[in-house]
Amino acid sequence: MSDLKKHTISHVAIIMDGNGRWAKQRSHPRVWGHVRGSTVVSKIVEAAKESGIGALTMYAFSSENWCRPQSEVRILFKLLYKFLLRERERILKNNIRFRIMGDVSNLPEQTKILIAQLEKESQFNSGLKLTFAFGYGSRSEITQAFNQFIKKNPGKELLEEDLAKYLMVPDLGEVDLLIRTGGEFRISNFLLWQIAYAELFFTETKWPDFSSSEFKEILENVSKRERRFGSTTADQDLKSNIDQARYNKSITRG
Repeated sequence: MSDLKKHTISHVAIIMDGNGRWAKQRSHPRVWGHVRGSTVVSKIVEAAKESGIGALTMYAFSSENWCRPQSEVRILFKLLYKFLLRERERILKNNIRFRIMGDVSNLPEQTKILIAQLEKESQFNSGLKLTFAFGYGSRSEITQAFNQFIKKNPGKELLEEDLAKYLMVPDLGEVDLLIRTGGEFRISNFLLWQIAYAELFFTETKWPDFSSSEFKEILENVSKRERRFGSTTADQDLKSNIDQARYNKSITRG
């Protein structure tokens, strides 16, 4: 624990993948995996807070997920609402700042009201920045940021720092570590601008089985990597690949 407090990882983003496949392996409907997976969120938020993480951004629902069966989409809506009801007191008590990034216009009215209330109640909290990406797509975010800048600054050349100011949650800053569960090796249109120099970690563990201990183990593993931000060291590249391979092997054995 003490080592975790000293690491340089401030902003962690997670693609919570594998719910549907986890349920299918157990001969259950996909939604059963989402229900089980929703219980994991609170544990990981707590683990992030304990580990001294400054910001945690979780990919809950992408803009492409609207194509899923409506019955599954409605379940995801209900799970978000229940999470907010269940966790509101804990979020406020633990000084967490909660926000949603993405298009929530199609959410039920009661859910939108609850989101707005919790965002307002926690806006001055100075602890963990907890952000749910819901109805979110990174290409859309970047396009909207570009268009907003052009509209407000006609004829002005767009600089990197200018675009960053027009992102959905600009004060989150860049991502230090992106974790994807479920065994897939894709970014899936998530925080493309913010992860430019992020460390990437892919685990075979499906989200419903993802634990606080595995989360902290990944932090420990990645914190040992040398972040070079564009410089090259062949030996260090090899070490990172070996670390990932050893971790994957240990998960497979477990």
